[in-house]
Amino acid sequence: LRMRLTPDLIEEACQFVNPLKERELDLRAKKIQVIENLACTSDQFDCIDFSDNEIKRLDGFPLLSRLTMLLLNNNKVCRLSEDLYASIPNLQTLILTGNNLEELSDLQGLERLTKLKYLSLMRNPVTTKAKYRFYVIHHCPSVTVLDYKRVRLQERNTAKKMFGGKQARKEAEKVKTFVPGEPVKKGPTPQDKEAIRAAIAKASSLDEIRRLELMLSSGSIPGF
Repeated sequence: LRMRLTPDLIEEACQFVNPLKERELDLRAKKIQVIENLACTSDQFDCIDFSDNEIKRLDGFPLLSRLTMLLLNNNKVCRLSEDLYASIPNLQTLILTGNNLEELSDLQGLERLTKLKYLSLMRNPVTTKAKYRFYVIHHCPSVTVLDYKRVRLQERNTAKKMFGGKQARKEAEKVKTFVPGEPVKKGPTPQDKEAIRAAIAKASSLDEIRRLELMLSSGSIPGF
């Protein structure tokens, strides 16, 4: 049984103030397939948790200028709207761990999210692409923590050399290492856990520590 994201479902969902003192709407595990009807929230939330649903496309948002965090781990997301910047312009944290994004070109919808700082694409097929990390670093320059690892200046310089020229898109699509039909691991790997432990240990502020811990407690890394 699949559920529509109706105004009634939104109204009945759990709403609370999270550890970051942000208003959060909990829409986890509702078997939602399509994002819709969020206009009825009247832009009252800083964070919306869509984890553990069946969402395939990241689109359908009205203008939600207050929204700064979206949690979508363990869905089926394979497409990102190229107009996300217009509807969620102040998004700072986007967790897409455990989805179905396959190609570097599938990430173009992130490029104009100019306030995006924290991004996780762990356990998506696209992460197996050669030069994946450098591609994201170059095309999403505002991101400071990618897959729970801080972006270093040396990485930015390498990414600029790699993708800064006219042949950037051609270079991005040159190498394909993901084999169609190959299963994508949904469970946390030892590397996943170690990456997040390291990120918390190296966090430079209390806010960053709380944000990372919130991602963990909300299920961004199941079983952690």
